[in-house]
Amino acid sequence: MKSLVILGAGTAGTMMANHLRKKLDKKEWEISIIDERKEHHYQPGYLFLPFDIYQPENIIKDIKDFIPSGVELIQERIEKIVAKENKILLDDGELMNYDLLIIATGAKIAPEEVEGMKGAEWHKSVFDFYTYEGALALRNKLREWDGGRLVVHITEMPIKCPVAPLEFAFLADAFFENKQMRNKVNITYVTPLSGAFTKPKSTAALEHLLGEKNIGIESDFAIAEVDNDKKTIVDYGGRAIPFDLLVTVPTNKGDQLMERSGLGDELNYVPTNKATLQSQQFENIFVIGDATNIPASKAGSVAHFEAEILTENILHYINKEPLAASFDGHANCFIETGHQKALLIDFNYTHEPVSGVFPFAGIGPLQLLKESVFNHWGKLAFRWIYWNMLLKGIPIPFVGTHMKTAGKNF
Repeated sequence: MKSLVILGAGTAGTMMANHLRKKLDKKEWEISIIDERKEHHYQPGYLFLPFDIYQPENIIKDIKDFIPSGVELIQERIEKIVAKENKILLDDGELMNYDLLIIATGAKIAPEEVEGMKGAEWHKSVFDFYTYEGALALRNKLREWDGGRLVVHITEMPIKCPVAPLEFAFLADAFFENKQMRNKVNITYVTPLSGAFTKPKSTAALEHLLGEKNIGIESDFAIAEVDNDKKTIVDYGGRAIPFDLLVTVPTNKGDQLMERSGLGDELNYVPTNKATLQSQQFENIFVIGDATNIPASKAGSVAHFEAEILTENILHYINKEPLAASFDGHANCFIETGHQKALLIDFNYTHEPVSGVFPFAGIGPLQLLKESVFNHWGKLAFRWIYWNMLLKGIPIPFVGTHMKTAGKNF
């Protein structure tokens, strides 16, 4: 009996467990998935929690509910991967052997990387919304906040869901309008990028929206410190931006397990072939989702598209065939813009987001690079799709692995 081990039972790991249990012969392969957590969190829901759009019960379920029959769930902390020996050392001292390993350990915020960020004002006037604890604390703050200077800030790229900070700024604009206090709030969007987003066409559309909503933008801001006493963020050139409420996206890093195991880069992401999703160091290790260092967005849609490619390539690898399936960096993202509207962007490694409609040419009903109510409904509907289809490895109609926009293949 051969052993396939998946590290991490988040979005990517759970999808792979569901895909592979259907594909691999139970008489030949045992599949285990290791994760010390008890709960599975719908991480896109963290964006909505601060604004009371979602409640905690909407975004948290038991991790066991999504692990398929025939896959062993091991709820232990992993101390180290001993890749040269095909072994995993658990925190309790147990050693596990594997023939194939899938790393799906995700990414986490590291506010300690910036001087003062996790200082005296952490979760008082300085908040994140990339963790459940941060989003919940921010919700409680926004319920009582009486206005002032709101700064929405990105520390550095890459981050999970790179459009989420923009969505937060747009939703904040609508939230304060609905509370009839928008005139009491000055919103500034601060980014290390030279514009609002990583893709020029999207940047133009998004910066237009920022202007429409009277949200200022400070670009090329490389943060050096958070001054808790003066309530300012300061960049390496000495530029200081004051805040009364700072909503920041700290540095994102891969799991510390990669550092302990000698498998990660300087940010603990695993060097990965961007087409095949095979580790660049060990041929029997594959990597998926936010744990990789590939130049694709760290987003649930990317993990979904990767899972289909990775399933094919693992079957090729087992059969001693060339890894023929190739991931093209496909991502699509709904961008909430407030007032029950959203944008939709669809892109890959080589193609910019384009205008048009999705998924049917000439019909849509979803608009690309345009605000629409249908896009907003699509964003909200994704939560049901996530829990009931995506995690379980059930194909999502009209959403293919490769980029399909306005009825054309790219």
